[in-house]
Amino acid sequence: MTKGLKQRLAKMAAPDLNKIELALEQNLSPNVQLVKEIASHLLFSGGKRLRPLLMIHSARLCGDHNHFQIEFSTIFEYLHAATLLHDDVVDEADIRRGKKAAHKKWSAAKVVLTGDFLLALSLDIAAKTKEPDIISVIAKITRDMSQGEIDQLAKKGNLDLSEQEYARIIERKTAVLIQGACKSGAILAKAGKEQENALSQYGFHLGMAFQMADDLLDYTASAKELGKNPGADMREGKLTLPLIHSLANADPDDKKWMQDAIAATPFNPDQFEKFKEKLYAYKGIEYTQQKAKGHVKKAKACLDDFHDCLSRQFLCLIADYSIERKV
Repeated sequence: MTKGLKQRLAKMAAPDLNKIELALEQNLSPNVQLVKEIASHLLFSGGKRLRPLLMIHSARLCGDHNHFQIEFSTIFEYLHAATLLHDDVVDEADIRRGKKAAHKKWSAAKVVLTGDFLLALSLDIAAKTKEPDIISVIAKITRDMSQGEIDQLAKKGNLDLSEQEYARIIERKTAVLIQGACKSGAILAKAGKEQENALSQYGFHLGMAFQMADDLLDYTASAKELGKNPGADMREGKLTLPLIHSLANADPDDKKWMQDAIAATPFNPDQFEKFKEKLYAYKGIEYTQQKAKGHVKKAKACLDDFHDCLSRQFLCLIADYSIERKV
């Protein structure tokens, strides 16, 4: 089913993807060539362009078919790329999308400043919409995502992280950007508040499901599938929902063993395989899958009052794909 979903989505997205790629290239025109080289290293390394596509189809679902959708949709890819550049520096990541992380090729300072440039570029394009509400959405996204990353960093290694704290972190670090893309599409289309709120909630639940699925992939996918080494969250001391649920339900001996494994250095691949067995045994994987599916169901319900069209079908398929994808 996943392969079929991916093929259907690829076919539906194809006409817009080429235009998005062109717009990303044309808008990326810094005065310093090095900035373009660093930004391009990540931007054009195989991203799905999910966030631009969500904005475009949200706008179309609300009746807007203006060609400016494509240019304005790049706001969300630049924002996403900026956060990835910053995150990889903070996390000291080695690989991103199957390539060396940018700070492994250039200095961390240059990469951080390139991320800053992409944030500024997204705000510049947002201003061109001449929609104050879209500018407010982008400002809120940058504020919330920064707070989410700081909160996650502050709680790094905290083995008592609650499910509620986890949910708040992933809302800020992931869901708000996807939510903002959908909401901005409705604003661009000058939709009514009811439609705007419905798409905003769709984006929220999609974002939550998407991040939970990402957190699962860290324990269920291979390095080749991920484009980076699995177990990164565990190595970095980040507690995600599969871990949180398993620790909460483990017997004392297993809980102690799991806590020691999380804290252990250096990372032991053989120990990681045993660790994954614990996550399955204590239903951390299953519980996270069910929570993600619940968000997908809520996301699709938000589209119930919209007329049936290609864009509605696309958004429903994206919701299904968010938890069935392998990467």
